[in-house]
Amino acid sequence: MSTGDSLENQFLVAMPQLAGSYFGSSVTYLWKHDDTGAVGLVVNKPLQASIADIFEELEIESAAGESHFRERHVLAGGPVERDKGFILHDAGENWESSIKITGGITITTSRTILQAIASGEGPNNYLVALGCAGWAPGQLEQELCDNVWLTTPASSDLIFSLDFAGKPSAAAAQLGVSLEKLAPEAGHS
Repeated sequence: MSTGDSLENQFLVAMPQLAGSYFGSSVTYLWKHDDTGAVGLVVNKPLQASIADIFEELEIESAAGESHFRERHVLAGGPVERDKGFILHDAGENWESSIKITGGITITTSRTILQAIASGEGPNNYLVALGCAGWAPGQLEQELCDNVWLTTPASSDLIFSLDFAGKPSAAAAQLGVSLEKLAPEAGHS
């Protein structure tokens, strides 16, 4: 795969035929896409758990307002590694286990960033997700040929938006597409 073919830093917006599946109505941020496959995080599927619940589970003390963290949902980042936490955040300080995706977006998997968030010293914008989405080599490309996904450039504003229900429509609208007007099955000529 050439660098120009990579979908890193793109959104995958689920097409209507995925309704009823894990990825139905999802927006997935691809942070890795190369010859070994693809990895991303679903950025619009809130779980019942809050960030405060994660702090309690990991015995992290919160100096910031507890109610703030009770209101922030943890996301279902994907069906792979569901017991592993991923923090997608704006760039700045580098924490242990950080991978810089773009000049403005980083993904981190360490406890140290959660401690920084709890103490009010973390990144300004962040999402906490359990699990990720993964594709084997060629799998995502086949799904794209099957019209399962709509791809659109990612934007920080949309990644970190807390309007989870509105993300699919907003991401598709960047291309001038209305998801509500798409048929659930793709036609082929």
